[in-house]
Amino acid sequence: MAEELYQTDSYLRAFDAVVTAVDGSVVALDRTAFYPGGGGQPHDSGALAWDDELSRVVKVSRGGGEVWHTLEGSVPPVGTRIHGELDWERRYDLMRTHTALHVLCGVVWRDHGALVTGGNMEPRQGRMDFEFETMRKELVAEIEASVNEEIQRAHPVRVEILPRDEAFQIPDLIRTKINLLPPQIHEVRTVEIVGLDLQADGGTHVANTREVGPVRVVDYKSKGAINKRIYIELDVGGRNV
Repeated sequence: MAEELYQTDSYLRAFDAVVTAVDGSVVALDRTAFYPGGGGQPHDSGALAWDDELSRVVKVSRGGGEVWHTLEGSVPPVGTRIHGELDWERRYDLMRTHTALHVLCGVVWRDHGALVTGGNMEPRQGRMDFEFETMRKELVAEIEASVNEEIQRAHPVRVEILPRDEAFQIPDLIRTKINLLPPQIHEVRTVEIVGLDLQADGGTHVANTREVGPVRVVDYKSKGAINKRIYIELDVGGRNV
C-alpha cells in the first residue's frame, strides 16, 4: 500500500517516489501526495517527472489498496524513481473550499442541529445538503454571516488519525445522515476546526480558517421535503495567516 502523504501534510506540493505497478497508462507509487478523491472532494492533478520525461497526472483514484495515477504521455516502468508535483493552485483552492464547507457544517450543526445529507465541491465553489424542513432567505443570510464570523476567528485546523474504537467515542463524529465509514476501516482520520467542528474526514484542508477568506452563499434550493441545499463560493487567493 502506498504511503498517503496528503493525510498528514496537506501543504506538500512535491515529493519523490518509486513506481510499484503499471497498468497501461496508470501507475501506482510507493508514496504519493496526490489526493485520489472522495468525500465530495475531487482528485488532484499535476505531473510526474523522471530522467528526461514528464507526463501530466490527469486522474487519481483508489483501488486494491493502491493510489493509481493516470498519465497523459509517457509511462515510467516499475522501479523508476519519479518526482511528483501537484497543481498547487488547484489543490489549495480545494483545501480552502473543503474547510469552508466544514465551517458551514459546524455552524449549521451548532445552531440548528441539522445533519448533512450530501455535498460536493470544485475549486472555490461547493454545495452542501442539510436535513432542514424549511429554509428562507433570512435564515440563509444568518448562516452566511455566522460562517464568515467563524472564519475570521482564525480557528486552527488539526488533523489526527485515531484507532476506530477510540474515534467513535467522540460524540457526533459522523455528521452525515448515513455513516459512510465501512467496517473494514480500522483507523479514522479526523479533522478538527478547533472550537467549532470535529468530524471524520479524509480530505485536505488549510491549517487555519482565515486562509479560507470570505464565503458567499450564492444560492439555496429545496431538494426534498427535509433536504435543503446551500451553494457557496470563495474569492480567489484566500488569506495568509
